[in-house]
Formats: sequence, structure tokens, C-alpha cells
Amino acid sequence: MTRKYEMVYIFDGAQTEEQVNAVLTRFHALLAAPDNAEPVTQVSHWGRRQLAFKIRKHDAGYYVVVQFKTKPAQLVEFERAVKLEEAVIRHLLVENEGEAPRAPNAARTTDDDGDGGDDE
Repeated sequence: MTRKYEMVYIFDGAQTEEQVNAVLTRFHALLAAPDNAEPVTQVSHWGRRQLAFKIRKHDAGYYVVVQFKTKPAQLVEFERAVKLEEAVIRHLLVENEGEAPRAPNAARTTDDDGDGGDDE
């Protein structure tokens, strides 16, 4: 049974988009299975951003958010490969239960009166 997941990568800020894509291609090949030829459903490059605090002596990172579907048993080797990759300075894997990710600077929607509450 396949499940939906979301992975946030923070790559070394010195990495170019081409270098990041090459690493992502390697990672995503580990998720593919005979019955799951296209595991990745969405890739969102947020680009290079300043970090709030240093991570492994890095001031900036290249952010990528990926949504994919795979069997939980395949995550073991996938996460091992991510942890061993030197270009990835931080990552977070969660089970996806909601809407697609938005870049932090994307416009937020609010209700008409602006109070943030329910209109009853």
C-alpha cells in the first residue's frame, strides 16, 4: 500500500539548481517500484534563502519541497541516502495529509472581515 509523503530538503547554499536536480534524481530513483513508476507528484524549488541560524557552518540554504508516494518499506534506503548526502544540510520527512506546499512568500488568503474567525 502506497502512502503520500512530503520531504523538505535544505541543500548547501552553494549548490546550483542543476546540482540539486541531479541529487534529487538520484534520490527519487530509490522511491520507484515496479508498481510505482512515477513516485514524485510535485517538486517545488523555493530557491536560495538566508537561514535563521547557522546549520553546519552554513548561513544560506537552497530549499526544495517534494511530494511523493511510495511504500513505507522503501523509505529506509531513501532516508539513508539522504542522510549520507553531504550537499543536504537538513531534511524533514512527513506523511502528507493536506494541501500542496506554498513558498513562504506566497500570498495568504484571509476572510473578508480580517478577524480570522468563522463567520456565523
